[in-house]
Amino acid sequence: MKEIVLAGGCFWGVEEYFSRIDGVIETKVGYANGNTENPTYEEVCTNTTGHAEACHVKYDETVLPLEELLNRFWRIIDPTLLNRQGPDIGSQYRTGIFYMDEDDLPIIMKTYEEQKIKYDKPIVTEVEPLKVFYEAEEYHQKYLKKNPYGYCHIDLNA
Repeated sequence: MKEIVLAGGCFWGVEEYFSRIDGVIETKVGYANGNTENPTYEEVCTNTTGHAEACHVKYDETVLPLEELLNRFWRIIDPTLLNRQGPDIGSQYRTGIFYMDEDDLPIIMKTYEEQKIKYDKPIVTEVEPLKVFYEAEEYHQKYLKKNPYGYCHIDLNA
């Protein structure tokens, strides 16, 4: 199994979207690449922790190759928006691809370069090694499965 962490705004929709894709084995939401150890949701919302709301995705690359997974990710975000997606504004809502395997970088950058030609504005999605990931509180895990009428800015059918 392979793993990657993706930040695309509010983590509820990102998790729900990826949980529906064949080849995704497991998803969990949390806080990625910030400075505060074991942050709470309330702390992350203060814009002072450096963390992005993110979704850890474990997937079977024989069923879902990384390039296909990333192409699906690019479909649900606006990679030209800095520190926001949809109506959610703040550094915790920035977009990012945080990888754990250095060998994934060429594929990540291939999809990144393909995105650049689709937009008139620069791409601001971060591409970095995963430095840290803290699981979010239990009530955030599988939130839209538990609360099917909860808010989500992502087109879950993209």
